[in-house]
Amino acid sequence: MKENTLKSSVSGVSTFCVRARATLLQAVIVCLGTCTLTAAPLVKTNGPVKVELRSVAGRYELYIDHHPFYIKGAGLEFGSQEKLAEHGGNSFRTWTTENGRETGQQVLDRAMSNGLYVTMGLNVARQRHGFDYDDSAAVARQLERIKGEVVKFKDHPALIIWAIGNELNLGADNPKVWDAVNDISKMIHQVDPNHLTTSPLAGISKRLVHQVRTRAPDLDLLSVQMYADIINLPRYLKETGYDGPYIVTEWGATGHWEVGKTAWGAPIENDSTTKADFYRKRFEAVIGADAAHCVGSYVFLWGQKQERTPTWYGMFLQSGEETATVDELHYLWNGSWPANRSPRLDGAWLDGRTAAQNIHLKADQLYTAKVQATDADDDALSYQWVVMQESTDLKSGGDFESTPKSLPGLISDAKKPQTTVKAPERAGAYRLFSYVFDGKGHAAHANIPFFVDETPKVAGK
Repeated sequence: MKENTLKSSVSGVSTFCVRARATLLQAVIVCLGTCTLTAAPLVKTNGPVKVELRSVAGRYELYIDHHPFYIKGAGLEFGSQEKLAEHGGNSFRTWTTENGRETGQQVLDRAMSNGLYVTMGLNVARQRHGFDYDDSAAVARQLERIKGEVVKFKDHPALIIWAIGNELNLGADNPKVWDAVNDISKMIHQVDPNHLTTSPLAGISKRLVHQVRTRAPDLDLLSVQMYADIINLPRYLKETGYDGPYIVTEWGATGHWEVGKTAWGAPIENDSTTKADFYRKRFEAVIGADAAHCVGSYVFLWGQKQERTPTWYGMFLQSGEETATVDELHYLWNGSWPANRSPRLDGAWLDGRTAAQNIHLKADQLYTAKVQATDADDDALSYQWVVMQESTDLKSGGDFESTPKSLPGLISDAKKPQTTVKAPERAGAYRLFSYVFDGKGHAAHANIPFFVDETPKVAGK
C-alpha cells in the first residue's frame, strides 16, 4: 500500500513509476556548492521504470530507476524545449494536456527527443471562473473528462508527474475543491499506478495546508508557487507543520502585486538585470538550500507572455532573445556560465528620472531617454525603444491578457542608447520600453511608466 506523504511525514518509501526515454541526462549536478544531486541515467525500455520518493536520514529524494533525480525545471507552455535542454534543464511542467498549438502527444514526444521529463498539468475548473463544487454532477463530469486525459497519456515515457489543477485555492472559498482533487488523485492512482500526483498551490498557509492534507490526502507531495515571498517559504513551512517532500512549481520574478506602484497605480517592473539577480538569490536562499525536503523546482516562465507587461515574467523576449535570467539558471543548473552571456543594465532614465520617480510629462513635448548597458563578452550592442499604453486588460492568476497598443512615431532614433521621446498627445498612463541586444541571441530590457497630464484649457478657446 502506498504510504501518503501529505497525510503524514513518512520515514519509508512512497513509490510510483514512469517510463524511460532514449537519451541520457547529465549525470551529476552541483547545487550551490553545498550538496551534490545526481540525476537518474535514462534507460531504453518499452516498459515503466520505477520511481520512488525516498526518505533516508531525514532527507527526501526523488529516485528514477533506483537513481536519484533532482528536478531542474521550468514552466514551459510555448517556449523552446530545445533551449531548456541546451542550458541544462531536465524537466518542464505544463498547465494543460492540450495547449492549443501542439497536442499533448506532440509535447511529450518532443520532450522525449530532447531528454526532458514532463510534469503534465490537468485542467481543473476554478471557482474564480464560476465553477461550483457543490454541483456534484458537474464535478463528476469533470472527473470523467480528466480520466480520459490520464488514460490517453499515462503510458508515455516522458511523463513523470500529474499536476492536478493550478492554484485552485486562488479566489476560492469552497473547500470541496480539495475533495474533488482527492478523487482525481485516487482515480489516477487506480488507472495509472506509475506516476506521482500533486496540486500546485498559490502561496502557502497553515489553514491551506491543513485543508489539503485532510481533504486531499491521496496526493503524493506538496507543490507551492511563490515569487518574492518565496524568501519566507522556510518559515511558512515550519508554521504549517508540514515536513514532507515538496516541489516549487512556480517561482521567478517579483510579482506585479509585490512591487511598488506609481501615484497613478502602475506597478513598477524590475529591469532584466535586477530580475536575474533576484532569481539566483532566491534559488540559493530557499530552493537549493533545502536539500532535506525540496526535490526540485520549475522556474516561471521559460518563454514569453503578456501579464501586466510583455516582459514581466518571461525569460525570453517575444522575438526569441534570452535574457540574463537564463544565464543565472544555466549557472545554477551546471555550475558554470554559458559561453555567451546577456547584456546587463546599469540603469534607464526618462527626462533624467527613473521608473520609481512618478514621471509626469506634458503632451506633445520632447524629452530625453537613456539606457546604459554593458556586455561581458564585449559584443556590439544595439538598441530599441517602444512606447506602449499602460495595460488595462488586467486579470488574475495568470489568465490571458491582451497586449497593450504600441504607439509609433514618438521616438526620434530608436536604435541609439540615448534618444528623444515625444510625449503622446492624449492624457493618460504609458510605458517607455528600452531593449538592448548583443546580436548573439541575448537581450536586456527595462521599462519606465509615465503619465501624460491633461493639457490646460486656454480661456476663451
